Amino acid sequence: MSKIKLSKEFIKSTVKLALNEDLYPSGDITSSLIKNDKIITVKLISNQSAVVGGLVFAKQAFSLIDNKIKFIVKKKDGSRIKKGSLVALIKGKANNILIAERVALNFLSHISGIATKTNEFVKLAGKKTKICCTRKTIPNLRVIQKYAVKLGGGTNHRFNLSDEYLIKDNHIASSDLKSLVLKAIKNKKRKKITVEIDTVNQLKSILGLKFNTVLLDNMSIRNLEESVKIAKKYYKTEASGNVTLKTVKAIASTGVNRISVGSITHSAPAVDFKLEI
Repeated sequence: MSKIKLSKEFIKSTVKLALNEDLYPSGDITSSLIKNDKIITVKLISNQSAVVGGLVFAKQAFSLIDNKIKFIVKKKDGSRIKKGSLVALIKGKANNILIAERVALNFLSHISGIATKTNEFVKLAGKKTKICCTRKTIPNLRVIQKYAVKLGGGTNHRFNLSDEYLIKDNHIASSDLKSLVLKAIKNKKRKKITVEIDTVNQLKSILGLKFNTVLLDNMSIRNLEESVKIAKKYYKTEASGNVTLKTVKAIASTGVNRISVGSITHSAPAVDFKLEI
């Protein structure tokens, strides 16, 4: 599986694109009204309890605008913070801090939001069941979002379509379940194979074939329990399909090895941060 890499160059180029979006074509015409030599100290504060993430992106935003701005971290990525927590101190020229403010907070709010929501699922699922993200990510932000999932205690599923075979319902509808699995086994070349099924009969029809994981999609708790009991001697098991904070605990109780949750990336609410001068 592809590894999530947050290199310095990746962080820099990602933040630079965000700043360009905010500043093209004439820069921050409002902040330019402030005296360029006015030095201030600003507190970065959380307005809610959360798992913090994205501080390296926030720091880079200020650095790209003015490399003399000091970004003093008070909390680390992945740490749990309470409402009112001091996350960082920022010291430098007022107008340059204000230019970078929104881009820095956008990264911090989004990454922290995913980390926080992931952590809520992780706590409810318990220690025996992993919470996984999916490919339901914002285009071009997948690396960042999957990084955020890891901060929240979650596990990254495949990063892209080349990482592993995942035979899903529409593949099956376009062909035949057993023949697709056999082709994947023949061609796998060290790639893992996951097969999605939505009925117990489908599971029984491929039982014993040499693949890695069976994905139990949109099943009732009763059918999940039965499927896990049948499959656990042969495969890793995964549950998916409209998983919520209300249902995840019951799903985990069936004994599945992991639960994939699309909402932790595509619907995580942003965490509210503010700069206080």
